[in-house]
Amino acid sequence: MSEKQKTVRLSPPSIVSRRGFIAKSVGATVAVPLLGTLTSQAEEKPAPEAAPVIITRKIKLGIIGLGRRGAWIAELFRQHGGYELHAVADYFPAVAEEKGQALGVDKTRRFSGLSGYKKVLESGVEAVVIIDVPYFYPEQARAAVEAGLHIYIAKPIAVDVPGVLSVEASAKEATKQKRVFLVDYQLPTDPINIEVYRLIADGALGPVQTIFSTGFSGGKGFNDPPLTNTIESRLQGLIWTNDDALGCGYHGNFDIHVVDAVLRATRRKPVSATGWGGRFRPEPHGDTQDTTCLFFTFEDGMVWNHQSVIGTSDAWFLGNGALAVEIQGRDASARLSYSGKAFVRGGKQNYGGGKVVNLYKAGAQRNIATFYQQITEAQTDNVTVPCGVDSALTCILGREAAARNTKVTLAEVLKENRKLEVDLKGLTV
Repeated sequence: MSEKQKTVRLSPPSIVSRRGFIAKSVGATVAVPLLGTLTSQAEEKPAPEAAPVIITRKIKLGIIGLGRRGAWIAELFRQHGGYELHAVADYFPAVAEEKGQALGVDKTRRFSGLSGYKKVLESGVEAVVIIDVPYFYPEQARAAVEAGLHIYIAKPIAVDVPGVLSVEASAKEATKQKRVFLVDYQLPTDPINIEVYRLIADGALGPVQTIFSTGFSGGKGFNDPPLTNTIESRLQGLIWTNDDALGCGYHGNFDIHVVDAVLRATRRKPVSATGWGGRFRPEPHGDTQDTTCLFFTFEDGMVWNHQSVIGTSDAWFLGNGALAVEIQGRDASARLSYSGKAFVRGGKQNYGGGKVVNLYKAGAQRNIATFYQQITEAQTDNVTVPCGVDSALTCILGREAAARNTKVTLAEVLKENRKLEVDLKGLTV
């Protein structure tokens, strides 16, 4: 294993305490100091409202990617009030024009094609949002850092090991340049989940016995149309989630939320995964598996079982939170959730928690506010990056185990350092 590969790890216990790690990697991603405002209690209480946004100046912002979430989150940046949407780019000219106009971006700063992002970086922006197709993230992040910009990047940060290492290197360079590099995860910004994280770090569960997580999505799979002469048709409408090389697969796009939650709660990565996967969506054309069963193992032998299904919308588990983590300890159990209930049950620090509400939007709004605060206050410790790196690597490990239908170690995946290639022939530059 190369020296570069050896550096991919979470901070060791000797450097950061468990309580300190949770406070930095979770609390620091939230726009308000929620850790100090919550208490452990059995009854449910609504989450506190976010602190009012204090606008001190406008940040010139560029948006790379105006698809579903791209256009949606660009509007949230506009609504925040602290950003001037200065330039946009999307591969498709019609999308760049339509969405750029809706966002109030001058016609001369609406760019398209594969190289459109470069024009955004050269347009005079101070910060950039990278939210198009994950295959392109490493290249775009590196160019943005070289341009001296602050970066807000979606998950997964890359689709393969070389890409993850590249983004990690770019983030380290951004930190050296005193630039903000924020990876957009919503679950760790939620007040109820934050309290669960805090209690786990405080030892409320006792020794952890086992972990079970789910990544269940309704709708019988995303739209996966037939392949064409070029990949152009795969670059829109979330079609790219069907292709491992373009989007890291369903596991890397959807399940990564709970993968990240497990890593934050346990503060470590698994060393191996044993998996099985299959394709059950009607007429699949991409290589992504839509059903996986994974068995992760940690260095001390603790196990983590993860199940992922793109299934029917009325499945029983959707009402309980399609993205959820159950952690069983000797003294108590805990639940972290994207849309269902989160709590700590049993033990001396029982916490009734409550249902996580509207996290898709609320989490993005918190991260947008945090990004603004970090830029204007020169907070460039960039604590979300290690979690972004580790969750992406863990998803790649699980994806590979399921695809190979065998046991795969993280060390093997890192040593292989396999790059997923995409044929860009025929695309507009």
